[in-house]
Amino acid sequence: MEGKLIERLEAAVARLEALSAAGVSSRGLPDSGVEVASDPSIVAFDDLMAQHVARVSDAAEKIGGQVLDVTKIIVEAFSVQKKLLIEIKQTEKPDMAGMAEFLKPLNEVITKANAITEGRRSDFLNHLKSAGDSLSALAWIAYTGKDCGMSMPIAHVEESWQSAEFYSNKVLVEFRNKDPNHVEWAKALKELYLPGLRDYVKSHYPLGPVWSASGKRASSAATKTPTTGAPAAPPPPPPASLCSSEPSQPSSSRPKQGMAAVFQEINTGNVTAGLKKVSTDMKTKNRTDRTGIVSAGEKETHSSSSSSSKARPPKLELQMGRKWVVEDQFGRKNLVIDDCDAKQSVYVFGCKDSVLQIQGKVNNITIDKCTKMGVVFKDVVAACEIVNCNGVEVQCQVIYSAAVLGFCSNYFSGQHIRLSVILKQRFFGGIYNNGKVK
Repeated sequence: MEGKLIERLEAAVARLEALSAAGVSSRGLPDSGVEVASDPSIVAFDDLMAQHVARVSDAAEKIGGQVLDVTKIIVEAFSVQKKLLIEIKQTEKPDMAGMAEFLKPLNEVITKANAITEGRRSDFLNHLKSAGDSLSALAWIAYTGKDCGMSMPIAHVEESWQSAEFYSNKVLVEFRNKDPNHVEWAKALKELYLPGLRDYVKSHYPLGPVWSASGKRASSAATKTPTTGAPAAPPPPPPASLCSSEPSQPSSSRPKQGMAAVFQEINTGNVTAGLKKVSTDMKTKNRTDRTGIVSAGEKETHSSSSSSSKARPPKLELQMGRKWVVEDQFGRKNLVIDDCDAKQSVYVFGCKDSVLQIQGKVNNITIDKCTKMGVVFKDVVAACEIVNCNGVEVQCQVIYSAAVLGFCSNYFSGQHIRLSVILKQRFFGGIYNNGKVK
């Protein structure tokens, strides 16, 4: 590396001596070009191309095809950026329209790389995508300040490579055990940007390109005059570029958008100025045309019809040998469970206007969402629970505990010596002993 740098410096000194001997003024353009070419930042960019760009190109030549084609575009893009860096040192900082014209050559090369990925799907689509997306890192040269809408140059290079790395990693995974040339190309492409271009920008342009204060003025498409004697036509809109052509404005003078505009309007204190006044005849209670209003009766009819349409078949069965299930019984007065034991439970759900007799001792009885349901049982180990029921009547023959949640009546015979009733909410009903209310 040091040897190449010494050779470049010696060549530059030789050219300077030759130009001085030929009588060229030190203020002339040729001598200025030599000074720019020997600038440390330009020399460092030449080293970047000689080390990293050449490595990517060598790997692409071993692959050939579309990979080589897109790599040539990468070489062209870096060559264009070198020319732009040289011009920056000889040019005053242009306005936004002039910046768009200045960056046009680089923008055209990036567009060419993206055009390769369009059309017919290629076998090397991941190569093309990673190369095309990576070239957006060269747009760091368009950074003009914090108001230009771009990240800082170093961050821009890193962020641009992150979008290209998605496809580069696919290349590594696909050709890891197939072809080392593709792996070498993907690794060389990454090192071209990280750490190659990133370290170069960090060393020479961490705050963006430095324009010449006494250089020539950058040409702009809007300032060019027509050659004919006809009156000048209005200038065309600037081409799409890497940087917006609209002049920057302070953040306080820019019109707010989105939710910021909503809050700004609220803070003005005139929020209801554009609302329409609702007159008395427009209110629902005063409307004469009530065709769009649904009454409570229609709602009940609709709900009842929908519930009846989803009626399930009645069920009275023993499940898994442990649980008796009685469901959806309507108008059945002769429901009987006779083959039961103390290890089984009974669950009654969704029954209406029915009577269930349990002829034996069971572990637990649960009555849920039933209406006008009667349950007669002999004995229970744990409790009889009544949940979400209306008009349920329960009769037992021995001591039991009842957990009541709903409207029900409880009957028991005179031989009882103890009755435990647990109320879980407001209880409507009664407890009867031989016809007497307790």
